[in-house]
Amino acid sequence: MEKKWWHNSVVYQIYPRSFMDSNGDGIGDLKGIIEKLDYLKLLGIDVIWLSPVYKSPNDDNGYDISDYCDIMEEFGTMNDMDELINEANNRGIKIVMDLVVNHTSDEHNWFVESRKSKDNPYRDYYVWRDPVDGKEPNDIPSVFSGSAWEYDELSGQYFLHLFSKRQPDLNWENPKVHEEVYNMMNFWLDKGIGGFRMDVIDLIGKLPDQEITANGPKLHDYLQEMNKKTFGNRDVLTVGETWGATPEIAKLYSDPDRHELSMIFQFEHILLDQQEGKEKWDLKPLNLLELKEVFNKWQTQLDGKAWNSLFWNNHDLPRIVSRWGNDTEYRKESAKMLATLLHVMQGTPYIYQGEEIGMTNIQFEKIEEYDDIETKNMYKDRISKEYKHEDIMESIYAKGRDNARTPMQWSGEIHGGFTKGQPWLMVNSNYKEINVEESVNDPDSIFNHYRQLIELRKKLPVIVYGSFEMLAENDDKIFAYTRELNGEKLLVVANFTKENAEFSYNRGVHEVSILLSNYKNSSFSIENLSLRPFEAIVYKI
Repeated sequence: MEKKWWHNSVVYQIYPRSFMDSNGDGIGDLKGIIEKLDYLKLLGIDVIWLSPVYKSPNDDNGYDISDYCDIMEEFGTMNDMDELINEANNRGIKIVMDLVVNHTSDEHNWFVESRKSKDNPYRDYYVWRDPVDGKEPNDIPSVFSGSAWEYDELSGQYFLHLFSKRQPDLNWENPKVHEEVYNMMNFWLDKGIGGFRMDVIDLIGKLPDQEITANGPKLHDYLQEMNKKTFGNRDVLTVGETWGATPEIAKLYSDPDRHELSMIFQFEHILLDQQEGKEKWDLKPLNLLELKEVFNKWQTQLDGKAWNSLFWNNHDLPRIVSRWGNDTEYRKESAKMLATLLHVMQGTPYIYQGEEIGMTNIQFEKIEEYDDIETKNMYKDRISKEYKHEDIMESIYAKGRDNARTPMQWSGEIHGGFTKGQPWLMVNSNYKEINVEESVNDPDSIFNHYRQLIELRKKLPVIVYGSFEMLAENDDKIFAYTRELNGEKLLVVANFTKENAEFSYNRGVHEVSILLSNYKNSSFSIENLSLRPFEAIVYKI
């Protein structure tokens, strides 16, 4: 595989509303991000994935865009954006923008025009259909509960919205939509950004009349055209959000010979703590054997053919230390263990803001304290179906999107140092113990463990390009694997539980050194290893 700069890069996702507020209005902004670039440089990351900062009425926290070439006033101005790109570039950090082209806001000028009449030139920019038997054209559901069709009184037709009814879907069967999107992408690429993270990109090939939403037959034609007309001749990173991807589908997107994307986000591991065939709110405990099976499949089947992205968290997912770690007694150990497992695999690692200091899930007492539209819609829906309030709240505490969206905890000062005003969403009350200031100054912190993992990736080609072999596949406590390249071999062993666990590696090893561990005095005897709760060790053998 041809070597690319993003193979050994580490990406950091910023959710701007919650990162850093520079002007005291309680909302994070672009100037706040600029203030914290030196912190990110210290962490060692190379790329910032910036969640949407475009002009938006904010029905779905910026994923409903009303103008792709302007900035949301709460976040600042286009001058601030240009300054952020330049200041980041000066520190060797690239900015990857969030590309949301499955849908727009209903306040986008295209939709405002589209709505005016059936013969408006913009009508066909969106998906409009006549009623069938006086109701919705078909049964496509919205991801945010209810039907994906909304009736428009004015024209007597329905428009499609796979998300909120204020997020009408663009009609990718219209070539004019392609042209508009590509012009907009080139506008941003010309500003010197480092690429795009593509929101629900697997939905743009939808065929609504056949009720096909993801992975439609023309999807890859569209992406190859997009590649050719925009980023294909520029050295940038592109990553697609693709919820339904398998390794076979992933190769279609990211085999370099196909000229589509650099990589995709696959979510197979993320779905493992949800009941089969149910919604994400229907919880079940994680089975470690299943988790290992998923990682093994993606690590081995993409090797040499396509590129992996590696992540535990993002703005839509709960905090990993609360989800699959232990956020009370072993918060530091389990956060470092989870980081170690991920960062020594093949692929580009993504860190979500606050993950590097071990931020935890939030538990608001009242549903009114939550902001997220998906959470609120689900609550309303389940109450109407006579679910118990307590059970619904348990699901929200585990999986609600606001878990990831509480403001970044910078210091032990009021509101965690995020704002001098009233924060748009309450700061987690544990900010006095868990914050950046405390983490940076503690050599044994989660933050400094992440720094060491990032340094190892930069230093060791075996982490970037080595082959992967899963070990102890049937062990329900231990997650272990090797990485090997040109005679250099690493062994990664992690105890995924709060009990002690045993592991043995007997393959004629001569010399063992420890590159990194989350405990002091870890054992060198890999033939007969006893691991403490959540202990994780990277050996060179």
